[in-house]
Amino acid sequence: MLTERSWERLRQKGEPLVETSGADRQLPIGDEIFLDHIGHFVRDAERASAALVRAGFAPTPVSVQYNPDGTPIGTANVTVMFHRGYIEVLFKTADTAATREFDAALAERSGVHLAAFSVADAARAHLNLIGESFEMRPLGPFRRPVDTVKGPDFAAFTVVRLERGAMAEGRIQMLQHHTEHTVWQPRWLSHPNGAMALLDMVVVASDVAEAASRFSRFADRPSMPTRFGRVVRLDRGQVQIVTGAAFAGWVPDLSLPALPLIGAYALQVRSLDGAEAILRDANLPARRHGRALVVPFPGELGLGAWILVENSADLPWRA
Repeated sequence: MLTERSWERLRQKGEPLVETSGADRQLPIGDEIFLDHIGHFVRDAERASAALVRAGFAPTPVSVQYNPDGTPIGTANVTVMFHRGYIEVLFKTADTAATREFDAALAERSGVHLAAFSVADAARAHLNLIGESFEMRPLGPFRRPVDTVKGPDFAAFTVVRLERGAMAEGRIQMLQHHTEHTVWQPRWLSHPNGAMALLDMVVVASDVAEAASRFSRFADRPSMPTRFGRVVRLDRGQVQIVTGAAFAGWVPDLSLPALPLIGAYALQVRSLDGAEAILRDANLPARRHGRALVVPFPGELGLGAWILVENSADLPWRA
């Protein structure tokens, strides 16, 4: 694993900086860390699901989330599953102690409040984050029921959770998947808009250096300068930390509230023309930015935008 100091030595020697952000597997192995999924917090599950369908996604049915002792957490989700990664849309189902933080986040705005990174060993990741002086909650073994073509089953995870406020952008967490076969069911991987993979997330910050330092410590990966701010490259996916001015150059029609926040995330699609046609037919605004398509979320999914590309190299910050 390359540290910040190692990257600097390579740069000074003039050696190539190899980008390792495209592992072609669903789950990590060894010390790898992947951008696993992005989570929207919304008020109305039915309207949010309908908005996803309108945008050309094929969301899963609703799944209620449970604590290890079998009691409901108070939230449920629908997901949009890709060949690599997924989108989660969370909504409240009951008043519980665990939903107070959800309520507080939603009171600020609906939109992306969660980013989850997958690791192969949740217990080791938990210890590493304690060593980086993050305030941590106990490891969380969670499960939720899912239907499969063979009948009822469940999805199981061990979640590495930081205390509220440890990351100003929201619920930034790691998880270890235990049931890949029930989470990424083949029947949910095809979408009319051709979406195939979650690529990068975009954090908009007034203090880019501070946010980049936190994400670097969190992911145990160096942050590197870019034209727009800084980047933390993972073994699959990237965390782009950019200025408000840079973000406005890509998504000019959004007025962002207090920073930092997760303003956008990037998806790979089979055909930009095909995706654009579906969005146009649904009266969803989209505009070309080079070889990317910038799409503000439908209001039902909150504040932010999708950045769609056929190839990751066409993303505005990678081009």
